[in-house]
Amino acid sequence: MKINEIIREKRKALSLTQEQIADFLGVSTPAVSKWEKGGSLR
Repeated sequence: MKINEIIREKRKALSLTQEQIADFLGVSTPAVSKWEKGGSLR
């Protein structure tokens, strides 16, 4: 399983939005979206 799949599954299991994760981590919502799509993992 790839890290982007793990991030998405864990976020959904906790019923959190990308915005909530972003706020908690101090990053932008588009950054979380990019992580989940695997765009920043190369």
